[in-house]
Amino acid sequence: MPRPCALSVPSSLILSVHGPSIQDGPCGEALEPGCAAVQPPASSGLSPRPYRVEPLQGWHLPLLDDPAFLQLQPLLQRSLLLALPDRLLTALRRRQPLTSQALVALQSLPGGQQRIIGLIVCRRLNRSGSSWQVEHLRLPIRRADPTAPGRLEVSSALLREAIHRARSAASWFATASSIDRDRLALLREQGFQPQRTDQLWRWRPAAAAVTAPLPAGLQLLRLHRGTAALLWHLEQATCPAQLRQLLDRSIEDLLDQSGNRGWMLVDAARNEAVAAVRWLADRPDGGLRVELSVHPLWQHLLGGPCERLLQAFAGGGSPLWLTSEVGDRARHQWLLGLAAEPQHEEVLMARSVWRRQGASPARLRVARLEAVLEQFQPRRRPLPTPLRGVPLR
Repeated sequence: MPRPCALSVPSSLILSVHGPSIQDGPCGEALEPGCAAVQPPASSGLSPRPYRVEPLQGWHLPLLDDPAFLQLQPLLQRSLLLALPDRLLTALRRRQPLTSQALVALQSLPGGQQRIIGLIVCRRLNRSGSSWQVEHLRLPIRRADPTAPGRLEVSSALLREAIHRARSAASWFATASSIDRDRLALLREQGFQPQRTDQLWRWRPAAAAVTAPLPAGLQLLRLHRGTAALLWHLEQATCPAQLRQLLDRSIEDLLDQSGNRGWMLVDAARNEAVAAVRWLADRPDGGLRVELSVHPLWQHLLGGPCERLLQAFAGGGSPLWLTSEVGDRARHQWLLGLAAEPQHEEVLMARSVWRRQGASPARLRVARLEAVLEQFQPRRRPLPTPLRGVPLR
């Protein structure tokens, strides 16, 4: 019987699954993990495809010269630099790597040259590795070779390989523009289902903003290890039960995802966080992706108190990117009042991963031991079986 493997999976609901996602690359047209070549079985009689999917390596960086990949160069360089330390930590602590993981689709040209025809960047959303997110899925803008593999084919191969490689993942998240029908169709084809639709906003903090005083009884506190539990309880209250189960987050996961960068408003009388903002990711096109959470019973804080939160986080620096769920008129009107710029709508997609678990060596040994011990168990006399046609007395 198949069952989900053990694993680690941010607006309020897109939660920590927010960040630059796969809607930021163009999309047009089953890999086994670790396979170098993307090709059908030898018995199929089909010729092997002229590309392979493999993990990002240092010599791939010069090949990522297409405009679709240039913005991701700092992220990819950081991922390569941290790959070795993460592998050492994984060996010592038996934990999944913390950094983003990238795969490339590499095409071999007739002259022996190599060309990258696709890139996917994923990261896990919790320490156990049960929840993962697709951050970027990009294909080159330039299509000089008409014989290159189809864009949908390459995108599907990259996504399938990423899912297969994350052996401990039980759930996956991705976001896509609501008007990108090709990308949405690709995600549905791979088992992703829409969870919610959000409006993305870009807000520039004012250079000389006047901060209003906080309501009586509220304190402005910075996110750190001592206050992380307050934020975790707030996000548990703002997240629907289905997503909360898929995200599978702990207090430590929130600290990892936010990099200890965040602020919250705390009701001092109840020692309860009622609103918070925390970092999710750096945008390749500039600015910071953040998550703003407001307790359902404290929606009246959408105004001066929440603006105070954003001002404390931004510090008059980079623009902030945040979301409001489509249909949330209160947050929509508040963001318009802040002179935030509405961007595109994006759809949060999620899927569960089910894998058939083979019998482990430990279980096989236990089964053999139970069979041996069974011979020494006290046996009960079996009940007599009535003969057919003979009535019981």
